Formats: sequence, structure tokens, C-alpha cells
Amino acid sequence: MKQIILLFAVLLFSSVSWAHEQGDWILRAGAAMVDPNDDSDAIDVLGVVTLPGVDVGDDTQLGITGVYMVKPKFGIELLAATPFKHEITLSNLPVDAGDTKQLPPTLMLQYYPMDNGNKFQPYVGLGVNTTIFFEEDVDDELNLALDGIAGLPPGTVDADLSLKQSWGLSAQIGFDYMLNDNWLINGSIWYTDIDTEAKIKTALGTVKFDVEIDPWVYMLSVGYRF
Repeated sequence: MKQIILLFAVLLFSSVSWAHEQGDWILRAGAAMVDPNDDSDAIDVLGVVTLPGVDVGDDTQLGITGVYMVKPKFGIELLAATPFKHEITLSNLPVDAGDTKQLPPTLMLQYYPMDNGNKFQPYVGLGVNTTIFFEEDVDDELNLALDGIAGLPPGTVDADLSLKQSWGLSAQIGFDYMLNDNWLINGSIWYTDIDTEAKIKTALGTVKFDVEIDPWVYMLSVGYRF
């Protein structure tokens, strides 16, 4: 009987620690959408402003974040994802310019302000992002537009596109909602400074122009704390 009373007292007066604690690891995985807030220089072909800038389309992929709590209320997070693919079009013109893939590893320092009694654990973060572009392709529509600008027969120009790796700051807000001591639901939003130099190379010469992608990134995921 004494053992039963003691067990009942432990269950009655003990409480679950919902807040993340020093030494915890948190792994989250879910849908991540990159929504560019883009701006671009005009494109000078043969030394003359002949094309408007470009627009960069959005994409959704699998996002994965890992957090290590270095101190109570402070964590270090690394964002990874499957490659995002973005369609590129000429601004205000019905012309497909091409597409590119990118990976956006982002390292954040996070602050979790809430105490142990709250299942809802919001946080803010600040860190650095690098965006690596690869598999850049030029669409046939852009090649045909360049043929027309240069006065060449259709199919003459075969352009090559490259995008320079970007480094920039990233800010974040998010929350974890603890379902139990281990499982959680997460929502988060990033704003990331992504500026790149685009280079279009043809037999006629090389054109360079700056593109600001500066996306909002939205992620909804499930997570596990251990």
C-alpha cells in the first residue's frame, strides 16, 4: 500500500519538462517552400540594354533541420533539404529563360524564451546561409530571343548559364508544439539574403548581371527530441 501511495504522489506532483534542455538533440523533417522575393538587373546584350531582368519561381522540397541545445534556451540549428529547382523567366515577358537547382545550407543560433510548463515553445534565430547553384540550363526560348537580337538564324545561339554561389544572413521565427516528451509539430519561417551573379555565355560574348533572390522560406514539419 505504501508503494502505491508513493507512486500516486510521484505522478500527481511531478511535471513533464516541455522546454528543450541543454544537451537535447531535435530532428525535424517536413515540407519546405522557397518563395523568392526577387529583383534583377536588366540584361545588356552586345552592350545595349535589350532584355528586362529575370523572375525566379518558387519550389517545395523535403526540408530537414537538426538542432543541438548548447545551453538552456539556446540552440544551434542546421538546415538541409533535397535540391530545390527554380524556373527562370524574363520579367514581364512570356519567355522561359531556363532553370537551376540549388542547395541552401543554413546555420542558425536560436533562442527559446518559454519555461518548462509550456507545450508551445516559440523561438527566434539568426545565422548565415550559403546557396549553392548547380545544373543551370538555358531554355530554347531564350536562345531564340538571343538569335533575334543578334540578327542570326534561329538555332544559332547556344547559351550557357552559370550562377555564382551566394553568402548572406538569414533570420528566422518558429515554434515547436510538444505532443509528448519526444514528438513535436514544428512551423518556421526564414528570410534569407541570397544575391548571386548570373553569367550567360555565348559565342557572341558573355553577359553578367546581378540577381537578388531574397526568399521567404516556409516549413511545416514533425520532429523528434532525444
